[in-house]
Formats: sequence, C-alpha cells, structure tokens
Amino acid sequence: MSTERLSIPQYAMALAHVASLRSEDPYRKVGAAALDFDNRVIGTAYNGLAPGYDPPPGFWDDREARQKFMLHAEVNLCSLFRRGEVKLVATTTMPCTACMQTLCAYGVREIYYRDIYQESDAEEIARIYRVRLERVCEYPGC
Repeated sequence: MSTERLSIPQYAMALAHVASLRSEDPYRKVGAAALDFDNRVIGTAYNGLAPGYDPPPGFWDDREARQKFMLHAEVNLCSLFRRGEVKLVATTTMPCTACMQTLCAYGVREIYYRDIYQESDAEEIARIYRVRLERVCEYPGC
C-alpha cells in the first residue's frame, strides 16, 4: 500500500470522479468538485437534469434531442457557491466553452480535468484570463 499523500488536484479529481457516478446521462458522466482557498470542499456536482424533472419514457434514447436539457456538472457546481469563494475546480471532462466562461466569471483560478473535450475553447479562455488549466490523470478511481 502506498503511503504517498494525494496532491490537492488529485484529491479534487477523485471527488469529481465519485460525483460523476451519480450522473443519470448514459452517454457522458461528468462530475465536478470545488475547493475553497483552504482546500476545503465547497461541494460536488454532476451533469444531469434539473432537480424534480421526471423525464418521459424514451427521453434517454435520443442523445441529440435531450442534450439541450442537460445541465453541465460545472453549472450545477457553481450553483453551490458565490463569486470569489472557490480557488479550484476539478472536473472529469475539460469544461466546454460556456462552462469555462462561467467558471472564470465566478473567479475560479485553477481548473483541473481528466478527459480532453475537443469542442472547447477552454485553453484559449484560460490563457486570456490567466487561469491554470491542467490535466490530471492519476488519482484514486481513475
């Protein structure tokens, strides 16, 4: 058994991974975790439908049709804190362009992710806003 302590980004990614297991989307399960400036957990979230929405039969069968109704893990996560309260966010998939913009608007300074999302301008947005955007692939559960 390894006695090496997890880094803070690894810890946050492990939490994001566990959160992703709650996602109801059969195609893409995304989880996210937010830590404050003392590295305390502010919250975790995952992608899914708005609370209380009960989808009709067959809803999950057509990914294209349901995609516009899915709330991204990062959006759900941002509903748990106010601007300036969070130092870092870990998410199992690189934020899409809109989620990256949202995280920047909330003042998040560090964003860690596992899976690359090709259809995202996250890297360019991170450069402009001087946000650390880093891939983390080694953590428990990965």
